[in-house]
Amino acid sequence: MPAQRLSVVVTRRLPEIVETRMTELFDVRLREEDTPMSRADLVAAMAQADVVVPCIADRIDGTMLAQAGDRLKLIANYGAGVDHIDVATARQRGVLVSNTPGVMTDDTADMAMALILAVLRRLPEGMAVMQSGNWDGWAPTAFMGGRVAGKRLGILGMGRIGQAVARRAHAFGMQVHYHNRRRLHPDTEAALEATWWESLDQMISRMDVISVNCPHTPSTFHLMNARRLKLMKPQAVIVNTSRGEVIDENALTRMLRAGEIAGAGLDVFEKGREVNPRLRELPNVVLLPHMGSATREGRIEMGEKVIINIKTFADGHRPPDLVVPSML
Repeated sequence: MPAQRLSVVVTRRLPEIVETRMTELFDVRLREEDTPMSRADLVAAMAQADVVVPCIADRIDGTMLAQAGDRLKLIANYGAGVDHIDVATARQRGVLVSNTPGVMTDDTADMAMALILAVLRRLPEGMAVMQSGNWDGWAPTAFMGGRVAGKRLGILGMGRIGQAVARRAHAFGMQVHYHNRRRLHPDTEAALEATWWESLDQMISRMDVISVNCPHTPSTFHLMNARRLKLMKPQAVIVNTSRGEVIDENALTRMLRAGEIAGAGLDVFEKGREVNPRLRELPNVVLLPHMGSATREGRIEMGEKVIINIKTFADGHRPPDLVVPSML
């Protein structure tokens, strides 16, 4: 199928340079409003296109794929995570799924470290006092947080992003530990100076900071459940830049309110935009609107990967970032 005749629907506004390049290459329908499509509109869009470019806010399940008919051939996801797409059903219907891995590794790792620093050093509390105009001046015991250097960091999920977090943590003098479904190669482990824990429970109970960096899959849903959260030391903190569904948010909220966990930094939430209102009330919690990959460079590179995947498919080849169910 010639690239210039390929019909492409984009569900959200993308960086201008990405939209311009797509317009040059494809018969593309861009989104004028920067809001999520309704379920019905998304089905209609998929029914009228060869390729759809969704993002994390666009849930594409098996029923929607069936309703969309047979024209759709490629879901070129704008993002690395594909837990919002029924990849298995898509493949059964002959629809390929691609993603954009790798380009947001450094950006997301930076955000994980930013959250660790913000929670341990109580930055939002200090900022709130300054913005309110109620600062009474320096005091010996005001805003005492925790020292970052020397803290034990437990990384849950040691893929690209987890390893990037480990490298940054070492620069701050942290001790790096990790749990992963597969142990790293000894050379990689040595280079990262990381200690592997076969038992997630044992690692959690001994860490000062937990960083969630694993994808959301059926096996990781509520991996940090109430039982595991209770294993954390009372002075420990947890940060999540991966997927909100990995943590039982209600259990986390209860324990934060009770002082059983010292603090949390969350860039993602279990129910997407529906943030637990009780979390917003807590001074020891840093909440961000899913900003982990939000750099100009990263978002443009994500768009470039989408374009490469579409163009490669249009030229009759396998997209370089093809997602298959066995990867999930």
